[in-house]
Amino acid sequence: MRILVTGRDGQVARCLADLSGGSHEIVALGRPDLDLTDPATIAAAVATVRPDIVVNPAAYTAVDKAESEPDAAFAVNAAGAESVALAAAEAGVPIVHISTDYVFAGDKDGAYVETDATGPTGVYGASKLEGETRVLAANPKAVVLRTAWVYSPYGNNFLKTMLRVARDRDVLRVVADQHGTPTYAPDIAAGILAVCERALADPEGGWPGVYHMVAEGETTWAGFAEEIFAASRERGGPGAGVEPITTADYPTPARRPKNSRLDTARFSASFDHRLPSWQSGIARCLEALDG
Repeated sequence: MRILVTGRDGQVARCLADLSGGSHEIVALGRPDLDLTDPATIAAAVATVRPDIVVNPAAYTAVDKAESEPDAAFAVNAAGAESVALAAAEAGVPIVHISTDYVFAGDKDGAYVETDATGPTGVYGASKLEGETRVLAANPKAVVLRTAWVYSPYGNNFLKTMLRVARDRDVLRVVADQHGTPTYAPDIAAGILAVCERALADPEGGWPGVYHMVAEGETTWAGFAEEIFAASRERGGPGAGVEPITTADYPTPARRPKNSRLDTARFSASFDHRLPSWQSGIARCLEALDG
C-alpha cells in the first residue's frame, strides 16, 4: 500500500512517515514539491507517486492568526483540501482528510456525533468545515476524520509548551472550562492506517463519510496539564502546579469551543479500531521526547 501524505513537517504527517516500512510505503511531501495553494504541484505529486490512497493532514492551523488572515486559512483549508481531493479522484484513489473539533460551536452538553449540527465560532473552524464540504463533493471515495487537541514529540503543541514553561515557573494558570480529548498524533496515524486498509480491502464498501477519531476519555486543558506534570515528575522531568482559570480569564482572538468532546462509536464500528486512552499517550510522548 503506497500512501501519499500532504504536509511533510506536520505532526500527523511526521507520525505517519514513522510508520513507513513493510507493506506500508508512505511518501510525505510538503512545499515546494506539494503546495496546497498550488493545484499544479498537487496533481504532479499524485502523478509522480502514483499512490493507492491519499491522506491530507496538511492545514493552516494558526487558530488565532486566522482571524486576521481569513484568505490564507481558506486558501489552504478549503480550496487546498479540495484540490487534493480532486487530484485523488482524477487518479481514481480514495482520500482521507483530517479535520477538527472546531467545526462545532461547543455548546452541546454531551459528546458530539457526526450528524450534529456544525457551527464554527471562528475563521479556522469555518475554513476547516468548508474543506470538509469540498472534499466530500470532490471525491466519492472520501473519508473525513475529525480529531482534537493533537500533540506529539514533533513541532509545537500544548504538551511541549507546558514542559518548557514549567522549567521557569512554579505555578501555571490553565483554562479549566473547555472540555475535550487530548489525542496523541502517533495514535491518529495508526487510526488513519486502519481507515486506509479498510478502504483498499473493501473498495465498494460503505465507508466514505465523516467520522470522529480521538483518544478514549475526556478532560480539560487544566486536567491535561496536571497529567503531563504528574507523568513528567515520575520520569524526573519538570513539573509545576496548575491554577485552574476560566476562558474569560485568558482571552484570545479566536473563540475556542467549550465542549470539544467527540463520540467515536461510528469510527470504531466502521473500522474495527479504537484509539488508546489520552493518558497513555502522554506517557508514550514523554518517553519519545526522552529518547
